[in-house]
Amino acid sequence: MEVKEKYPGVYQLDDNVATINLTPHLKVYGEKLVDFEEHELRIWDPRRSKLAAAIRNGLENFPVQEDSKVLYLGASAGTTPSHLSDIIINGLIYCVEFSPRMMRELLHLSRQRENLIPILDDAAKPHHYQALLQEVDLVYCDVAQPKQTELFIVNMRRFLKEEGWGIITVKARSIDVNQRPKKIFRQEESKLKQAGFRVVEKIDLEPYEKDHRALVCEFAF
Repeated sequence: MEVKEKYPGVYQLDDNVATINLTPHLKVYGEKLVDFEEHELRIWDPRRSKLAAAIRNGLENFPVQEDSKVLYLGASAGTTPSHLSDIIINGLIYCVEFSPRMMRELLHLSRQRENLIPILDDAAKPHHYQALLQEVDLVYCDVAQPKQTELFIVNMRRFLKEEGWGIITVKARSIDVNQRPKKIFRQEESKLKQAGFRVVEKIDLEPYEKDHRALVCEFAF
């Protein structure tokens, strides 16, 4: 088995990507665990995580360091946040989730991983949780609803450092089932540009996620 570091804290294992398990021997969503030298690696499933799908499809910009602060919108039960938690060992991931059922699972996970900060709230109303956050290095958005780009922009404007990054996974069918996905992707990219952000990378998530595209952006100065 060939293992090499792809980004800080993210490893390539043959055709898989993985992170070093922050809580050895404990799984989060049934992922495979692999021993490598003195570490235990967690295979990052691209069919369970859109960020993993983007990485598998050649994502070039991965703005996550071990001391990063991340605002994660749409954290669900914590699948992708758990892998970020493996990487950001000296930082924090603020996990906003609207569903009480998903939040129960996220709360359980956060007891094992102290760098996960669960927040039960609506990502479209960032003023509700503003007092709980510091400025962040990355805003990550995985909220499947028609106004997902708008709420992403609002959160970036409120919490993102000037030199920070944003990543949004656009689900075309959640925005408009009657329009072609490529048209919707262009439309959402245009919204980001009009709001003062520069899209530096765009990557489709098929075959792992149908009609999804990840957009990586930063402030346009």
